[in-house]
Amino acid sequence: MNSFEMNKILGAILATCLGVVALNIASGAIFSPPKLAKPGYEIAVPDPHKPDPNQPGAAQAPALTLAELLAKADLERGQGSAQKCGACHTFDKGGKPGLGPNLWGVMGRAKGSAEGFGGYSPAMKAAGGQWTVSELFEFVANPAEKVPGNFMPFGGIPRAQERADLMAYLNSLADNPGPLSVSSGTQRADLSRP
Repeated sequence: MNSFEMNKILGAILATCLGVVALNIASGAIFSPPKLAKPGYEIAVPDPHKPDPNQPGAAQAPALTLAELLAKADLERGQGSAQKCGACHTFDKGGKPGLGPNLWGVMGRAKGSAEGFGGYSPAMKAAGGQWTVSELFEFVANPAEKVPGNFMPFGGIPRAQERADLMAYLNSLADNPGPLSVSSGTQRADLSRP
């Protein structure tokens, strides 16, 4: 093969490469994507705590009173829900406290006063009053909001019926459990969360 043939082959390869580069530059100028304000893409994720307005019957869910929720409360489901608390609390009579106080006899007990537990935050000590069914029901929904500044790192239980089940179980943790009732039967539970 003489040098003239070799030059033709190398010229064809070079011309092809230059053509591809030119096409890439031209197509980039014609079809350039818009500059994003911030990198990435927005992904619409439905909020599990908000009902879907497109679902039939989602907006019509009536708010139940705490008394109605407690009437439907299930002790076994409450015991299952209490496992969420078991990482920090104990439930047996005379049990040693963990990271949090022992919850045996919590209903009717003064806030921030569990025997043998000294790790209460100043906010919990200052909360005052006793743990009633309705007080504990609201506290467990969002502990940081109910008693700001407490040391409890628990995010809460948003579902009203699950909290009512938990109240039934916690109420049973006593030598003589009191009646599972609410002083204010008109208190409405927030059922906007599933």
